Amino acid sequence: MITNDEAVTIARARAKEKGWGLLEPLAVSHRRSWSGQIKSYCVESNLAMRGTKTRFTIDAETGAILSEAYIPR
Repeated sequence: MITNDEAVTIARARAKEKGWGLLEPLAVSHRRSWSGQIKSYCVESNLAMRGTKTRFTIDAETGAILSEAYIPR
């Protein structure tokens, strides 16, 4: 099981690998399974601001990136 901080580290590494900006402020939210355990983390950048945004969904158990999006503005 990974933590919020590890999810952010994974997102930062993938953004750097792809050449995407991961601008502050960041928001980390999570989704829970029916049993109450954290299932995945959602890391979003540049929250509530105009401009470039990135979003990553990361599996809480394995740390695998389930989805990623980049919006250049």
